[in-house]
Amino acid sequence: MSSETWDLLRVSVRGDGSSFVPALPLILGLSLGCSLSLLMVSWTQGDTEDSCGDELGNGRRFLGGGEGHRDSRDGAGDADFQPRIVPYHKDPNKPHKKVLRTRYIHTELGIRERLLVGVLTSRATLNTLAVAVNRTVAHHFHRTFFFTGLRSPKVPHGMTVVAHGDDRPVWLMYETVRHLHQHYGSEYDWFLLAQDDTYMQADRLSELVGHLSAGQDLYMGRAEEFIGGEEKARYCHGGYGYLLSRSLLARLQPHLDTCRNDILSVRPDEWLGRCIIDYLGMSCVEVHQEMTYRYFELGKNADPEREDSPEFKNAFTVHPVSDPNLMYRLHKRFSHIELEWTYLQIQQLQMQISNLSDLTPEGKAGVTWPIGINPPFKPRTRFEVINWEYFTEEHIYSCVDGSPKCELRGVNRADVNAILEIAIERLNERYQPQLRFRKRRLLNGYRRFDPTRGMEYILDLALEAYTQKGHSQVIAKRVNLLRPLSSVEIIPMPYVTEATRVQVILPVTAQDQDYVGNFLDMYVMNTLDTHDNVLLTFLFIYDPFDAQRVSQTDVFAGVKAMIGEVEKRYGDVKIPWISVKTEVPSQVKLMDIISKKHPVDTLFFLASVWTEVNADFLNRCRMNAISNWQVFFPIHFQEYNPAVLYRDQQPSAASSSAASESLRDGHFDRHVFDEACFYNADYMTARTKMAADILDNEELLESMDVYDIFVRYSGLHVFRAVEPALIQKYVRRTCNPRFSEDIYHRCVLSNLEGLGSRSHLAMALFEQEQANST
Repeated sequence: MSSETWDLLRVSVRGDGSSFVPALPLILGLSLGCSLSLLMVSWTQGDTEDSCGDELGNGRRFLGGGEGHRDSRDGAGDADFQPRIVPYHKDPNKPHKKVLRTRYIHTELGIRERLLVGVLTSRATLNTLAVAVNRTVAHHFHRTFFFTGLRSPKVPHGMTVVAHGDDRPVWLMYETVRHLHQHYGSEYDWFLLAQDDTYMQADRLSELVGHLSAGQDLYMGRAEEFIGGEEKARYCHGGYGYLLSRSLLARLQPHLDTCRNDILSVRPDEWLGRCIIDYLGMSCVEVHQEMTYRYFELGKNADPEREDSPEFKNAFTVHPVSDPNLMYRLHKRFSHIELEWTYLQIQQLQMQISNLSDLTPEGKAGVTWPIGINPPFKPRTRFEVINWEYFTEEHIYSCVDGSPKCELRGVNRADVNAILEIAIERLNERYQPQLRFRKRRLLNGYRRFDPTRGMEYILDLALEAYTQKGHSQVIAKRVNLLRPLSSVEIIPMPYVTEATRVQVILPVTAQDQDYVGNFLDMYVMNTLDTHDNVLLTFLFIYDPFDAQRVSQTDVFAGVKAMIGEVEKRYGDVKIPWISVKTEVPSQVKLMDIISKKHPVDTLFFLASVWTEVNADFLNRCRMNAISNWQVFFPIHFQEYNPAVLYRDQQPSAASSSAASESLRDGHFDRHVFDEACFYNADYMTARTKMAADILDNEELLESMDVYDIFVRYSGLHVFRAVEPALIQKYVRRTCNPRFSEDIYHRCVLSNLEGLGSRSHLAMALFEQEQANST
């Protein structure tokens, strides 16, 4: 089953089945990965002692009671929220300097990330417990580090491990605290330290620090008495994790060396607590600003599935976790607890929305289905109407290639099977034990994607309904389903700029030189005349026969003459060329030559002679190709063959210009990978990883192109997307049979699909048959 969430199923009775099944509107929650049941509840007004805030507020996990250790500095918290005016004084005696703005606004405003997590591990448990921590919760935190004394011979993949070079526990704690302050003290507000045998509930810990004021000194965790128990001061137990504020870490930094030399302790958490108490006068607290740090001590041989106490369900951390398997079981148990609580909260929110709708001008009629989801998109014109796709259990009547009907396969079949299964399951959950349903067949199916709410489905089902007495009847039911859009995730991307210089590489063969003139004209108009930061290099590819006769007859003499004219017209422009002799012009072999002649930070745009270079695409090339992160392979727009498109009629100039502007009479050619944007350093890294495979198979270079190199060997994001700014006129490409079967097959398909659309080809065949019949 998929982990995607289905939501909100509405059922209405159709046909003569209204007397058999109550014709009441009904909402059922659909979930592929877990059980979700959201029933529409009629709100009954009346007095109640419970407030809405208490039911929905997440604060019950954080709010502390009257007991517990409280911070002695709570009374001074008001000053942290008072506005302060920072005056600006300009010294007239100093010369004026240009103000340098920061790259990101949060740097200028001093906004920091909330929480950094440090996990104390060891060489023995780095590949077991530490890996379990990384797989369960590390990706829920903004940054997670694993600190160890001696580095393991093999560091687990995907983990940031910091080795201090000494396995002594107190020394490891000292180096960890010093490392956090030195490298990240100005970037984070809170630091959470825990052991690798601690299970952490990441969302709850992140929410906890979100409720705390970052400007106060705080040492928060499970308070423990020192050995002997004579003094009132407490230290935070390391097994349950503890929070350190940024300001406390800054105040503690000058005393770390003294604490390391003067305080003797076997336990690192006790040593750190003693250091904070002796030099900062602060003790560990469990309650601060009415927020409680909740923890749970796991018993020996405990089963997480059977733990049902409030202390366990509301815990932020659980300790001790003896093995990785127990860590995964705890994560599964807490995930179910969070889901159950989320579904309950959704139910309560829907009830409140329904209740408040009476106070709106529209009243109950203004509540859209499903409650809490955006209403359906309302088109303003007929051109904005979202089409429904019709499907059955075997076929879909909206195909990618434009066919009127195609077989239901792949993800589409899985999608249809899933919604049918969920629909029957939720119907049975709703009506049992009075009725039980079994699917006979799908009568009609419709689906559409609404960008304002998600994927909508309408199913007409033939169902066989059974009563408790064993009677059965076949009925027809219409079921509405919605898979809502979940939270949009912003993927962090490195900083890029549109000022980067682009190095255009143009390979030219003897068969392609007729198209070079148009390429140069567009290049001159869109880059040289506009003074864009672009350079061009030609790569002349000679076959062995032409290479032998180059001193008598140069097949590229005409192209070199055109280059000379451009250089003469623009005196400061130089367009170099490189000559290569080869029988098989492999894209990888050509790039190997180019790569060695340019710096590693060069941004390449690998073009073809049919490419029309323009500023819009060059800027997208700069933005989408990110060094050591992403390469960009655009899909250009290929115009159809005008002989098939217009046949005996010549297109007018107005229609030709309109067609180019609106990308009509053509298609995005997904079979061609000639154009590419990437950095030289990324290409060299991928080629280095490929070197071992070439030793075993020297023909591998001829069977692969640059796209294959990056997909197989780079480990980078390979961004493949349509590019409307790259428009090519129709041309029949020459497919070289010396290339690999895959590359040759893609070339043939590109030529075939570039002839025309299905309607154009059908019309041409129809006219040809009519001509032959007469």
